[in-house]
This record gives sequence, structure tokens and C-alpha cells, in this order.
Amino acid sequence: MTSHFDSTRFNFTRRAAIAAGAAGVVLAMSACAGGASGAAAGQSAAADPIKKLSIIVPANPGGGWDQTGRAIQADLQSNKFVTSAQVSNIGGGGGTNGLAKLATEKDANTLMVMGYVMVGAVETNAAKTRLEDTTPIARLTEEPLVLVVPASSKYQSVQDLVDDIKANGKGVAITGGSAGGADHILAGQILKSQGIASDKLNYIGYSGGGESIAALLGNKVQAGISGVGEYAEQVKAGKVRALAVSGTSEAPALPGVKPLKDQGIDVVLTNWRGVVAPGSIDDAQKAKLTEVVTKLHSSEAWKATLAKNNWDDAFLAGDGFKTFLTEDIAKVKTTLTEIGLVK
Repeated sequence: MTSHFDSTRFNFTRRAAIAAGAAGVVLAMSACAGGASGAAAGQSAAADPIKKLSIIVPANPGGGWDQTGRAIQADLQSNKFVTSAQVSNIGGGGGTNGLAKLATEKDANTLMVMGYVMVGAVETNAAKTRLEDTTPIARLTEEPLVLVVPASSKYQSVQDLVDDIKANGKGVAITGGSAGGADHILAGQILKSQGIASDKLNYIGYSGGGESIAALLGNKVQAGISGVGEYAEQVKAGKVRALAVSGTSEAPALPGVKPLKDQGIDVVLTNWRGVVAPGSIDDAQKAKLTEVVTKLHSSEAWKATLAKNNWDDAFLAGDGFKTFLTEDIAKVKTTLTEIGLVK
């Protein structure tokens, strides 16, 4: 798939100086003076701090996007980078409901939390509104996923779980975030790496992390996949048992839990999150939002937030994030097609 961002979404102003004789010279000089004044006004507007920021969390409370959105809210306000920040939750569709809301947003001072999960959900849901319709602001974090089972589970290893899926197929249910997201993709990749057909995967997705935890603790599913930050406390409390993490090495929050690749499962996947703005904003508005998010990233409060939530710093802003997002959209669609989630 070839994905690109339509540069015509942004408004550019052209000024033409027309000189014709002495009168034309006067007009040209006036135009220059007016242009300088307009530029100064534009710079003043760009430098004017954001007073009220709206943050859309395209998921129900309790999950990684909600944690990210509320952390952004708290750290922006504590540093007085904005006067106030308001979070609104719009769940469903793997974030595509929130994405559709962003497309109609008239307030330029709006950010939406998004990430790898939404890239996949757009494809699996064949969403009319796409990430190419937004203004990319910055990638913020990434984290490995963790595969867990209820504390009372008979599975003592990833191989035990894989063997049971081979034998019983959809009789073994795995829960996680919304369909097409990182959790779903990881489950599919684990099966694919072991030569198990994708139609044997019984994946039950939830739009909020709290719901998947409830399903696990209630023994309604046999295993769960989520970000380390979402399941780490339940693992430490002994409510669920971690079988593996999906990064290249052990996660600091879960010492002793080996990566999949060290357990004979040749799969590595990390989940990233970032923020985008409405596609209708102009360059000055984009610059203002990028500046405030860059200040957030540099703050001591945000560094503490990363450590507290076991998130890795993956900051990438501006055109670099735009390019990354374009490439990731193409890669995710290929992966989803390979594991049978997209035709």
C-alpha cells in the first residue's frame, strides 16, 4: 500500500508584488510594509501560549491511551505549559470513533492520543477517516507487550499455551486491546511463528484495559496481552502470571520475565504512542502544538512519568514523525494481511 499525506490539506499564502511605474512602486512598498506587519502579527499569534487544550482519548478509561492522555494533561498543567487541559474519552472501534470525532473538530488546540493500535484498527475496520487525514505532531513513547495468564492457569510457559492452541484452536481465548491493534497482531504473530493457522486464533478485544483485566481475573479467557505498564501491577500482586515480554530484552518492570525470542518464539514487537491534531489546522497552529509537546517531553515531570509507567522515550516530532507514520501504516497493513486480519 502506498500511503502519503496530502500537502493540500495545509494552507499556504502567496504574496505577489506588482510594480508598474511610480504608482506601482508605491503599491509594492505598501505591500511590503503590510507583509512585515502581518508577519509580525503571525509571529505574535504563534508565540501566544495555549490557554485551553483539548485532549481526545479514543478509548474507554483504564487503558494505555487513557493513561497517556491523563499523564499529558497532568504534566502540561503542572508545568503551566497550558492554563488548562481537558480530557474526553471516546471509546470504540480501536480508536476509529475518536478519529472520526477529530475529523470534525473545529478547535485548533486539540490533540488526540493514538499509536500502533490505531494504525491497525483503521485497516481492520476499513475506517472512512484515516490517520492520513490528521496532522502528525509527535511520537512520545513505546513499550513492550507482556503475555500473561491467570494466576491459577495450567500454563507455565509460552510453549504450554501454544501447544494448547494447536490442540484446541478457538477453545483457547486470548484477550487484549481492540481488534487489529498491537495486542491482536502479537497474538497472530506468535501463532504464525509456530505454524498455526490464523483461523485458530480466538481473540477477544476490549477498548479499555480495565475490561481485559476483569476478563482475566474472572477466568473468562485463558491468556491476555497488553502493554507492560498496564499489567505489571497485577503481575507483581500475583493476580496474573507473566509468561513472556515482546521486546528484545527483559522489561525493567518485570525482571526475570524472558522475551519471546529467548523462548523459541521468533517475534519482537513494541507498541508506540503519540499525538496528532486535526487535519484542518494551519502551519502556525501546528507549530504551536508541536512546541508545547516538545516542552512537555523536555520536562522533569514527563521524565518521571515515563519512569513511573515503564514507558520508553521514543520522542519524534514534526516531519520525522510524519514520515515514520506513513511508513508504519504500510508495514502494519502488510502484517495484518499476512496473519489474515485484512484481506
